[in-house]
Amino acid sequence: MSFSLCLALMVASLLEITLITNLLCESADFSLVPRWISVLILQFLGFLVCTTQMNKKPRASEIDQMTTTAVSNIEVYEGPQEKKGPAMKNRAVWDLTRVCKDLQDLTQQCQLKVRSSKRLFIFISLLMHAHYGSTMLNCSNPDTPSMLEALKPVFNLKAIRPVVNITTVTNIGLFLTVFGIMGVDEKDQLLTTFLWQDVEWENEFTKWDPEDCGTSRISVPRTNIWVPDIIINEIMDENTAPKVPYTYLLSDGTVSDSQPIKAVTSCRLDIYLFPFDIQNCTLTFNSFTLKSKAVQLYLTGTPESMFEYSKSMMATMGEWELIGIAAKKYTLPSTASDFYDEIHFYISLRRQPMIYVVNLLLPSCFLITVDLFSFILPPNDADRSLFKMTLILGYTVFLLIMNDLLPITENDLPLINVFLSLCLAMMVGSLLETIVITKFLHSSSHYSRAPRWIRVLVLKILGRLVCLPPKPRDRNDTVIQNPVTQVTEESKTLEQKGPLSEDKALQELWSLGRVLQAIRLQVEQHLSKSLSTEEWIQIGLIIDRLLFILYIIFITVSFITIIIIWVVSYNAA
Repeated sequence: MSFSLCLALMVASLLEITLITNLLCESADFSLVPRWISVLILQFLGFLVCTTQMNKKPRASEIDQMTTTAVSNIEVYEGPQEKKGPAMKNRAVWDLTRVCKDLQDLTQQCQLKVRSSKRLFIFISLLMHAHYGSTMLNCSNPDTPSMLEALKPVFNLKAIRPVVNITTVTNIGLFLTVFGIMGVDEKDQLLTTFLWQDVEWENEFTKWDPEDCGTSRISVPRTNIWVPDIIINEIMDENTAPKVPYTYLLSDGTVSDSQPIKAVTSCRLDIYLFPFDIQNCTLTFNSFTLKSKAVQLYLTGTPESMFEYSKSMMATMGEWELIGIAAKKYTLPSTASDFYDEIHFYISLRRQPMIYVVNLLLPSCFLITVDLFSFILPPNDADRSLFKMTLILGYTVFLLIMNDLLPITENDLPLINVFLSLCLAMMVGSLLETIVITKFLHSSSHYSRAPRWIRVLVLKILGRLVCLPPKPRDRNDTVIQNPVTQVTEESKTLEQKGPLSEDKALQELWSLGRVLQAIRLQVEQHLSKSLSTEEWIQIGLIIDRLLFILYIIFITVSFITIIIIWVVSYNAA
């Protein structure tokens, strides 16, 4: 309640001042005051508030007295008189002197009395509409202490934008230098760079004559002058670069401010072509609070000059190479009737792939080549499966050790992961093929003869395609006589020759020979391969050769396809 009452009294007081000011300033244009107002205010209210009449109207008697006095002081001119000579001349001089004195008194009485507040208002108005050169600093001596003393009033204005007229736009120039590329975090999609930001603008309060002040450039603390709030929109962490406490003032009013920035910024990384990828990251610079009506941004150099200067000043790149800098200014709507300026810097980076080629791609190619040549081992004599299992185990350990070199992301699957998975899959497929063929060859003796369509398709058609035609068989080798029948026939032959010899030793030797011959024939029959077994072994060898050829074709096509994708995408980027 008390707050509302105080506010009402303040508003009423303001209205009363406005009314009285208008009445006093415009009184010359008003008509004569009505008699009732004169009686009510001048006599009654004036008596109540004990206020004397400053411009009291003179009575008639006073007017007559003043008139009589004035007339008595003036000698009546009685017409032309001759022979007065010098008397006429002195009278004219005296009249002119009297008129000048009356005019001087009238001027002093009618002179306007200007209050101190009005004089301050007039001074500020003249200052706001003064010429730009009116803000020139004056130095007592051409030395640094005098220059600093002249700048002290400017330091008190650091809270406001340094313009004489508030409608003047401050143009801020930007120049960006990339000093180092410190790393890329694929998982968090972050880019860490070390930048040098050069900003310049015009301060209308800091102009001086270099000859009077003894210098055209001076460094002052950044905290003593107005500095624009230029930020990087994509920044994700605090700037940990060293702080530069000073900035430079030039005699023409230009302020040059340079600051190092360790920028941890967000960047959408595309690692599909890893390790032959090229990343394009954007750094957006704008004022956080000031709009286009107050601040406008521009580039103090071309993007090409920024790129060349950055390349010459590059301190560290790590596994990344700076390949380009582009920049473009945008004016975007802020509200319904306002806009703000932005400058986008596009930083292009290319990864150095040599470490990944040497540590990942070449070992994988070597191991897959060893696995390919393992098909030369005979599947029925050498233990090919054990060799392949050892190879897969070694490759798995290699991938676990080199896992830290691979990018970790949830958005895209790098092409190198497809390559490594393909190599592992081919090794596993080769092991499975070896296991199947080995089982097929060692169990062929238990199989019946292959069907005719398999013999035609595999032995005749596929065998000729893989250069393994069926071997011709000798009929004499396939006919095996029964040893018992053969021994009986030999006995009959001996009996037909006549009676046995009386030499029994010789007969025993003949019997022993027949028994040994029968044992030999039975062993040869047991060890000889049947026709069905030979056919299944031949089928297994043909299938093994066919899968080996398909393995070579698949690896070649896959590797060539991946290399073409890498090369085309790398050149297109």
